[in-house]
Amino acid sequence: MHLLAEAETWVAVAFVIFLGVLAYVGVPKLIAKALDDRAARIKAELDDARKLKEEAAALLAEYQRKRAAAEAEAESIIAGAKDEAARMATEAKAKIEEFVARRTKMAEAKIAQAEAQAAADVRAAAAEAAVAAAEKILSAEAKGALAGELIAKGIEDVRKKLN
Repeated sequence: MHLLAEAETWVAVAFVIFLGVLAYVGVPKLIAKALDDRAARIKAELDDARKLKEEAAALLAEYQRKRAAAEAEAESIIAGAKDEAARMATEAKAKIEEFVARRTKMAEAKIAQAEAQAAADVRAAAAEAAVAAAEKILSAEAKGALAGELIAKGIEDVRKKLN
């Protein structure tokens, strides 16, 4: 009986009774249910996190594809612009060469025209000088109405032949 007098014994008995009451009320089932609910909630959160990770990976892959497509399109645009610039440079060069050739041709035509005009002017001046010299000579040698006719006819013949 000595055992019943000690406080530790009564604490142990009260503890066992307390555990029995808890078991009777269903606390272990509630604790197990709470743990199961928490495990299910954690599993659902992990599943959601996995889905979000997969969605993020898919979104990242899509953006990488779009970036690659945009880079390819940009390279295509740059290549097209380079080709267009080369074509425009070739066209500009051809137009400049054509312009220079046309200007050279025009200048050559003007030079030829000026040479022809100068030759005609020299010929006309020579004809005038020849007519004046012939007139002087003929007027000194021939006299009268016949001389006037001969001089006029000779001047006219010289003019026709020189021009």
